[in-house]
This record gives sequence, structure tokens and C-alpha cells, in this order.
Amino acid sequence: MSRAQDRSKKKIEKNPIVECNKIQQKFFPELFQKFSAVKDPRHQSYIGYSARTMPGTLYYKCIGGLSSMQEMTRKFNDETVVKNIYSFLGEKEKEYLPHGVTENEFLERLDSTELEKIQKDIAYSMIRRKTFDDARVMKKWQVIIDATELDEGYVQKNECYLSRCYNRGEANEFCKYHRSVLEAKVYFGHNLLCSIATEPILNSEEYRNQSKEAIKQDCESKAFVRLAKKIKKRFPRLPIIITADGLYVSHTVTDICKTNGWDYIIRYKEGCAPSMAQEYRAIPEKESCGTDIEYQNEVIFGKDSVNLIHYHETKIVNGEEKTTEFFWITNIEITGKNARKLVKAGRNRWKIENQGFNRQKRWQGNIEHACSWNAQAQRNHYLMEQIADFMKQLYEYFYLAKNEIRKLHKNISSELSASFGWQLTETEDRNSEQHKAHSN
Repeated sequence: MSRAQDRSKKKIEKNPIVECNKIQQKFFPELFQKFSAVKDPRHQSYIGYSARTMPGTLYYKCIGGLSSMQEMTRKFNDETVVKNIYSFLGEKEKEYLPHGVTENEFLERLDSTELEKIQKDIAYSMIRRKTFDDARVMKKWQVIIDATELDEGYVQKNECYLSRCYNRGEANEFCKYHRSVLEAKVYFGHNLLCSIATEPILNSEEYRNQSKEAIKQDCESKAFVRLAKKIKKRFPRLPIIITADGLYVSHTVTDICKTNGWDYIIRYKEGCAPSMAQEYRAIPEKESCGTDIEYQNEVIFGKDSVNLIHYHETKIVNGEEKTTEFFWITNIEITGKNARKLVKAGRNRWKIENQGFNRQKRWQGNIEHACSWNAQAQRNHYLMEQIADFMKQLYEYFYLAKNEIRKLHKNISSELSASFGWQLTETEDRNSEQHKAHSN
């Protein structure tokens, strides 16, 4: 695309936040109604802002990629920003939007299940659309599981922080504390990932003398048990393929999938289950699909058997040929017809890292920043970040990409944030009034 074409494409977008709102209204128009319906934990005689305004303000903080509550308070103290956000929310305009301290006090008392219900409703709304059916793997929805570490520091802000000791037993021994979550996202294709369940990873004194890797595996495995219960409760009949990395090669995980009627594709690494690797390598003739894929069904895995697929990826790096091996275990019978589909599905696991956590940490927000020291408020901040980020993903694909408007990832949130303070045109004002009438 030439510079002239690029400039012409960018002129299509008159106001970023207005276009983002249009996408939200197209795909999930009831979002602000859902905010209004949350069970308000405050005493109704002493409130200055409605139940819609409180989560709505936080939603636009996340849309704008504002990392801290102080930054939100400063940004939202502009008269035009205040007027526009009240207009977007369909609320009667007041002089101010909620202060960051007021928001945190609300989030400390808000039951997380209120935001989790909205998460579930968004996912169901997308699943019911035919728009995303092509993302399914053999007519099942791919749910990608992975953990990520949030903020880390030398102070334990609350009881949910895990400890990590360095130089144990030495004079310079010290501890750092971090907060981690296990996340489940459903993949809708086009790099679109929607959060459907989140579970904090917990620790206890019994793990203090274990290695870092042993602690990580044990904690994540126990968190998966709790996470799986949430997913099954929220989506009892949804056809699912669980996709995860090598930490989840365990009978606990495969048994849960079997009990829940889920399929799974789990990355297998050497050392996860040595006996399975030995048996696979001892098989003289394996099935193949082309020159880069080989597989074997019914490989012994403890008391059960699994199907194992092996993929060789060859690339030219710095003029030299480099081959990387990937293994996955699955309960799906592997054939010459579906082997390549399974490899592609297995490699989708990286999307939760790249299009999930990395974007929320690096350029579309900052989930590593603790917006509160309170555990409940932190949880609600994270959940709202997931809700807002998915709406922003829809905007990026269905508006920016479809119109061939090229932007640097790091500039998308900042341009959305800047447009909060732009003067709305008469047409945009009228659209907001229509949204207000529809929402109420």
C-alpha cells in the first residue's frame, strides 16, 4: 500500500471511539444494560453514581488502555470527556465521572460473579452467531488454557499473592511476591480470543521447599480443577476442545476432560511422561501425513492410552535450515484426513500468549499494574479488562482490518483514549441518544 493509499484509508475513520462503540453495539448491544443490572453492593441512600456509570467508567478506562486509576481520574476530569462518556453510556450528564478511589471502593464490594455473568453472555452471543463458525475444529469450540503472572514486587499486597524466595539460606536471601491467574479463552478465529473463565492460582506453605517448576505445575493443576468446574457450569452443553501446554499432561486433566465430555489437544514435551515417549519412539512404523507429520494412536499413558502426533517444522534461519519438533497428545483419533487440522489447532495455543496476555500487558492495556491492593477489586479490574479487550479486538478486526486502516498496535488504545475528548458531530450525538433510548 502506497503512502497516499494509507493516508486515504486513515481518513475513513473520523472518530475512533465512535467507531469502536458502533462495533460494540453491533455485536453486543446489551452491554450497558448488563452494567445497569449488576447487583449494586452500595447502600442506595448514599450513592452519587448509578450502577451503570460505575462499571461503564471502568470499561472506558480499559478501552483507552489507561493503566492506573490515577491516570483514569486525570483523563476523565476533562469536561468534554465527561460529557461524551455519559452520552456513550446513555446516562444523564453530571459534572464529574467517578473518581478512581470511588471506583475502587465499589469494586471492593462488587461480587465478581456479576462481571462473570457478562463474560458468559458475551461468549454465548458470539457462539450463537454464524460469523465465527469457521473457527471451530471439527465442529467443536477450541478453549485455550494458560496461566499468566500479573504484578510482582517486594510487598505482599494481599493474601492472594504467591511468594518466591531467592538465594534461600544465604545472607542475601529475599522474597518477591506475585499474583497469577489461570485463564480460559475461546478462539473465534482471526486472532479473536474471548475470556470465558478465570481462576486465581493459590499457594500454601507445603510448597515452600519444592522447586519453582514443581510449584508451578502443582498450583496450575489444582487451579485447572477449579477452572474446569466453572467452564462446565457455565457452558454445560458446549462442544469443547481443551488446548493447553505441557504442564497439563496429567491424568488429572485428561480424566476431567473425559468426565466432562471434552476433547483435548495438549502440547507434549520430553520429560512430561517419559514412559510414553519411550513407547512412541520404540514403535518401528508410524502413520504419516506428508513428510512433516507422523502419528500413532493408542499409545500407553499410565492406566490409559492417548493418541500422539509429531510435527516437524523446517525453516530457513540466517541462511541455515532449522528444524523444530512439536508433539501433542489428544483423545481424538488421528487419521490422514484430520492430522494437519490437529496440528494447526495445537499450534493455536500460542494465541493466548501473543494475542491474549502480551497485548494486554504491552500495548492494549497493562494488566500487570495493580490498580488496587484489595484482592476483590483486583479481580474485578482483571475481569473488566477481559470484557473491554474483547470489544476492542472486534473493533480492530471488523473495523480497522476490514477497512484496511493500518495502525501500530501501541497506538490503537492511545488514539481511542484521545478521541474520548473529541467534539461529537450532530450525527454522533443523535446516535448516542438512540443508544440511550434503546438501552433504557
